[in-house]
Amino acid sequence: MTAVHTPRYFGIDGCPDGWFCVGVDAEAGWTITVIAADAIAKHVVSARAVFIDIPIGLVDSGPTERTCDLEARRMLGRPRGSSVFPVPARASLSARDYREALSLNRRQTARGISKQAWMIAPKIKAVDDALQNDASLRGVLHESHPEICFWALNGARAMRHNKKTVAGRQERMALLKQLFPPTDALFDEAVKRYRRRQVAMDDIVDAMVLAVSASLGDSHYRTIPNSPPRDATGLAMQMVFSAPPLRKI
Repeated sequence: MTAVHTPRYFGIDGCPDGWFCVGVDAEAGWTITVIAADAIAKHVVSARAVFIDIPIGLVDSGPTERTCDLEARRMLGRPRGSSVFPVPARASLSARDYREALSLNRRQTARGISKQAWMIAPKIKAVDDALQNDASLRGVLHESHPEICFWALNGARAMRHNKKTVAGRQERMALLKQLFPPTDALFDEAVKRYRRRQVAMDDIVDAMVLAVSASLGDSHYRTIPNSPPRDATGLAMQMVFSAPPLRKI
């Protein structure tokens, strides 16, 4: 399991302890680790590509949702589309509490902010700050979404079962094993190494599909939408996923 070289591709998913990171590489094997919310830039310093399940490219004002969120919801359909929620405006990320965030978001966008979105606001801000402060991360750190990645790898079909159920986990791991044979070994090691209050089982699977999708290489990358707009700071408002691959890793 131990890699001699640092993996070139990472999948990163939020977890109770910060971020759960899976690194994969045809030469280096795979790695797993948990890092602090503000430590992404240091962890992926030599990466070729990183797929992360967090919004990148934020709205500053205006009532319209990001096109990538609207399209991703449509592509997944019901009920998986509910996993794509409206993204907070950048100004609301600095709020001291949910009530202030709600007020700021309504002022900027005429829309509220869900408690689910507020719960991950610190992580959204940490990634946004990293991208504003380190230009080298742009073009390496890509917003993605696990359910969109599974949708793409499953022939443009959403997963049938909720990811938090046993059936949902088995369905997703069976698909991953077709592309990534060490799926079971990585999952078992993560379950053994971390407690569920640190990393949930669905966090492990989500990070895996992000890493596997990233590792397929940029020739397979596609974006939602096809021609993404950019936010006021130049960040693309898009979700990146990989088209069906031609090889195992």
